[in-house]
Amino acid sequence: MKYWKQLTAVLMFVPLVACSGGNQSKVSAEPEPEATDSVNQVIETIMTRRSVRQYKPQAVEREKMQVIVDCGINAPNAMNRQPWEVRVVDNPEFINGVTELYKKANPKAAEDPSFKNMFRNAPTVVFIGKDSSSSSADLDCGLLCENMILAGWSMGIGSCCLGSPARFMKTPEAAEYLKKLGFSEGYELLLCIGFGYPDEAPAAKPREAQKVKFVE
Repeated sequence: MKYWKQLTAVLMFVPLVACSGGNQSKVSAEPEPEATDSVNQVIETIMTRRSVRQYKPQAVEREKMQVIVDCGINAPNAMNRQPWEVRVVDNPEFINGVTELYKKANPKAAEDPSFKNMFRNAPTVVFIGKDSSSSSADLDCGLLCENMILAGWSMGIGSCCLGSPARFMKTPEAAEYLKKLGFSEGYELLLCIGFGYPDEAPAAKPREAQKVKFVE
């Protein structure tokens, strides 16, 4: 996509302020000659990221998941209330166990030959719980999730944001597995994110750019 590379070039002209030891030093708004040809890594990560539904078997290393989670909890949130709780699961017994219950409740799901588990086949799953008393929790948790998704992609780790598995986790059939997540009182499961090393390369789907308008 040429337009985001052009956007990158524009961003390189934005004045920057560098802080060191409490002293601010101005950086010239004029970029270095080669800077306009370089790629802004944040924009590249956003524009190339795709939802992944087929993964290699190995779980994501916990050191990398810690980095991903740290990026998540540093997301902006209202009044810094941080109305979320995060649970990371890479235990096959947990994932396969709750999947068996899911298959009993949804037998058609397992008819797909590519089906491995209910979390879009991901070997590592992050469960996001929200503070039910917070009016901003859904939005804040969404920001947290996006940070984690983009952080993972920048490290070569795919992901897929999941709603249906989260709903199943809250059914009576899966109650024992929801309890194992150990969310605090007053918190409820909002959604899940599957993480893993991609075993597919999905193509980009079209976006409806006409829905964006600049208002004079």
